[in-house]
Amino acid sequence: MTTATLDQAKLETFVMRTIGDLTAAYTGLMVSIGEKLGLYKTMAHAGPLSAKELAARAGCAERYVREWLNAQAAGHYISYHAVSDTYELCDEHALVLADESSPFFIPPAWNVPAAMWFDEDKAIDAFRTGEGVAWGDHHERLACGVAAFYRNGYKASLVAEWLPALEGVQKLLEAGVDVADIGCGHGHSTLFMAEAFPNSRFHGFDTHAESIAHARINAARAGVSERVHFDTARAADYPNKQYSLICFFDTLHDLGDPVAAAKHAAETLAPGGTIMLVEPFANDKIEDNLNPVGQLYYTGSCLICCAHAISEGGKLVLGAQAGQARLAEVFRKAGFTHFRRAAETPFNLIFEVKR
Repeated sequence: MTTATLDQAKLETFVMRTIGDLTAAYTGLMVSIGEKLGLYKTMAHAGPLSAKELAARAGCAERYVREWLNAQAAGHYISYHAVSDTYELCDEHALVLADESSPFFIPPAWNVPAAMWFDEDKAIDAFRTGEGVAWGDHHERLACGVAAFYRNGYKASLVAEWLPALEGVQKLLEAGVDVADIGCGHGHSTLFMAEAFPNSRFHGFDTHAESIAHARINAARAGVSERVHFDTARAADYPNKQYSLICFFDTLHDLGDPVAAAKHAAETLAPGGTIMLVEPFANDKIEDNLNPVGQLYYTGSCLICCAHAISEGGKLVLGAQAGQARLAEVFRKAGFTHFRRAAETPFNLIFEVKR
């Protein structure tokens, strides 16, 4: 193909797109460093600061701080005031970069792509062999990054919006019932429910022992260890306590046999009980997922979700972009007759499932 036959505008547009993606990767590292050094927190609500002032307040070297500030200003993460040679973090951006309690807080999520890079050789080997990569075989930053990525979103929506969207569930939780959280990770979702419903008992299960250890520490810090228990167990063999609510938070699509997990949920669900299924937002057709959220989730699905499902035998590898129709079919095969979309966000679909 000669240069004359190429669409130069199309080529240049795509080159700039790839440069933008490369820049995003660089920026992610800058965000992670800024969060860990407390640079964003120091700038939050402080008004314009010079590089020297920020460095002094954060206990860092001025020359590095100035270059970091310029990189952040070039990406419009912060503002640069040329007349005074100062930099400013606006309140809206502070919610995303500096406020750990904000539902928009994002810096720890960059641990996930960092772990992906660490595990690149494992991914290449998996592509060539078709073998899986278990969750626990990834770099340690993965579990921490995923927990942090979902934590604040769950905090904002789980108790306030998702549980009330399930028919009759909130009243049961207020009265006092047993609840199972399957694939609980660090236990954030379990603990948000436990703190909101003190009469109920919560049981978190995960195959990743290190995550369960973190969850137990988090439960102790929250002061709810007497009625919140975390144990290692698979999605198809956790103890049967006849739970009135069984939750799958962004985990069903990771399982090697989601139908078996759904069948075990049917066996352990109390009469009249409900399953709350929370999954990454996805439309049923691939062409309807070709957007930034889809790009994020398909990438994570390729290197994390599908890889783990394959490591568990891969009887049905759903992937993170399964969509409502495929998820509903999983529960139909397990004997459930009621499957309803109860709520949604730009990042999650929330389903109510009953026998």
